[in-house]
Amino acid sequence: MELETNTSGLEIKTQRLWLAHTVELLSSMRFAISLLTIIAISSIIGTVLKQNEPLPNYVNQFGPFWFEVFQHLSLYSLYSAWWFLTIMGFLVLSTSLCLIRNAPKMLKDMRSWRENVREQSLRNFHHKAEWDSELSIDALTTQLSSQIKRLGYQFKIVQKDNATLIAAKQGAGNKWGYIFAHAAIVVICIGGLLDSDLAIRFQMWFGGKVPFEGSGVLISQIPEKHKLSLANPTFRGNISIPEGMSGNTAVIPQAKGVLLQDLPFTIELKKFNIDFYSTGMPKLFASDVVIKDHETGKSFPAIVKVNHPLLYKGYAVFQSSFDDGGSRLQIKAHAMAGANAMQFPIDARMGGSNLLSQEQTSGRGEYTIEWTAFRPFNVENLARDGQDLRAVNPNKNFAQQFTADLDKHSGSAAKNANNKDLKNVGPSMQYKLRDKTGQAREFNNYMQPVLLDGNWVFLAGARDSPNEQFRYLRIPADENDKLDEWMRLRAALVNPELRERAAEAYAKRALPATSAEAMQTQLATSAKKGLAIFAGEGEAKLAGFTAIAGFLEKIPAAEQTRAADVFMKILNGSMWDLWQLARAKDSLPVLELTEKRALFLQQATSALSDAFFYGAPVYLQMTGFEEIKASVFQVTRAPGQNVVYLGCLFLVIGVFAMFYIRERRLWLWIKQDEAGSQVLMALSSQRKTLDFEKEFEQLKLQLRPRTGLTDVTTGKPTDSPI
Repeated sequence: MELETNTSGLEIKTQRLWLAHTVELLSSMRFAISLLTIIAISSIIGTVLKQNEPLPNYVNQFGPFWFEVFQHLSLYSLYSAWWFLTIMGFLVLSTSLCLIRNAPKMLKDMRSWRENVREQSLRNFHHKAEWDSELSIDALTTQLSSQIKRLGYQFKIVQKDNATLIAAKQGAGNKWGYIFAHAAIVVICIGGLLDSDLAIRFQMWFGGKVPFEGSGVLISQIPEKHKLSLANPTFRGNISIPEGMSGNTAVIPQAKGVLLQDLPFTIELKKFNIDFYSTGMPKLFASDVVIKDHETGKSFPAIVKVNHPLLYKGYAVFQSSFDDGGSRLQIKAHAMAGANAMQFPIDARMGGSNLLSQEQTSGRGEYTIEWTAFRPFNVENLARDGQDLRAVNPNKNFAQQFTADLDKHSGSAAKNANNKDLKNVGPSMQYKLRDKTGQAREFNNYMQPVLLDGNWVFLAGARDSPNEQFRYLRIPADENDKLDEWMRLRAALVNPELRERAAEAYAKRALPATSAEAMQTQLATSAKKGLAIFAGEGEAKLAGFTAIAGFLEKIPAAEQTRAADVFMKILNGSMWDLWQLARAKDSLPVLELTEKRALFLQQATSALSDAFFYGAPVYLQMTGFEEIKASVFQVTRAPGQNVVYLGCLFLVIGVFAMFYIRERRLWLWIKQDEAGSQVLMALSSQRKTLDFEKEFEQLKLQLRPRTGLTDVTTGKPTDSPI
């Protein structure tokens, strides 16, 4: 029985020891510093890596492998990750335990006078002084008490055996700094946790809420399991409202889909105002809104500006950004395939889509146009280094040199990238062409021709993924600042009948009438073959200058340069006749060859070469628009905000107390001797600084008598200099 009692007691003692060690570890400084280090590193990652972006953006940025790794670590929504919130919780627990363990001791120490000190202990202090006085103990005690009170010290007189002790202190409130600083960490972390998405996560874990992953559905048709009620205590969501429209539901992004948050009021956007810098960057934007309260039915106007949110019923409405609100565009579609220069109109709306039929794509299949962005003006640096549309270049040296020479000859060599020529080049639109298999290519077309290298061209950008820069096809504007002549020439180039007639016309025009018929036939055959190769009907299945370069590589190296000059001369000449035949086919008069038209034909030929890499069956030209602006608001409900402010106040008080309040403890041990009284003074402080050394010397001068007496410590008269 006694053995069982001892064993039970040992187990209880072991459990208590284990609990004590655990509490000591959790409340230790090393544990808190480790947590703070992890939080700091995580915050750096969260600052560098954009948070809560659509998941496809991260796939495009990091690739499939690292995307999966970062997703498992929850780095895309780091501040709401379970492990980050767990660390925050442990930091609150650690700091709270530290406060619970040490605050009572600090408060007790602040109230303590430390009057249990002994004479021998005071003699062991580094900062001490001793002197004799003719006054009695009572008189000297009264005198010294008056002096230390005048110096700002609080004191207590304690009677000892054959001695009197004056225990004094100043700056005991220094310890409040530690208490407030640690309390600030707890309060700020609690405020941060209150404003985190813990409440939303609890509703998803236990309330059956599920993110909505669809699109193109009216909010009223979305099931309730995807919506959060007005009782949700904290959230941060966005709401986009076009001019003249209203909204009362905020969208909260999630890793997969979105949650919808009902608001107790409706925001109606009357007008969106925006001002720009000369560089085209937004300078100031604000929204004129009307707020209608659902509970009272009352409405009131308000202005929401950047850094000037609207505060109402615990909600904050911030001016986050702006967007297109569904602008209407008038589009003219030009065929980029087939021998027909077909044109047809399209009425487009930003955010919507249009279908292209087999007939409209010249038999290339059905496509869907997804309208993604519209900008009413664009301030561009026209002197910067640009990219042309040529996506495929030959690998061999001659072909590279051939295409480079053509670029230089046509004036498309890039300028110095350090130069700046900022100009407003007018409206632009961005859209995607998606085929039946779901593959999409993105395009960016400018409405008006742009002056580049002294020539007016229409810029048509294309790219295969959002991570790429747009590469631009430069289509020269004709004499009427239109695309008609280039489109007519494009259609004629893929017409075998017109190419054959153009080759024959060129041969007759290039050779004198007295030339042999065989020579004209041979030149016509060469011109026909050259046009066919340029049109992409050669054996290599290439087109444009790339196909020509591939053809010339088959010629012996010594003859390639001369053959290239002859080939290009024949091509340019036959392209002129092809152009004129195309105009005659459309019942238009033949043009007179001038230097300006020859330059246009040269640029048009270069654009036709690049157009084979455009990758679209149609070119969409914007002919008009009706802009509709939209304002993007961020709506937040943050009950922890005031808690964080309180924590910041605690932190300021704590830091101020720790750094600017210095605790000093002063003891004066007074005892009777044969000549009168003897005084032993000792001074201590937590921080030994130069100021403390000066203060000690001043205290010695201010507290001890100055005339006729001897300092016991130094043996010098008390009025002697220190």
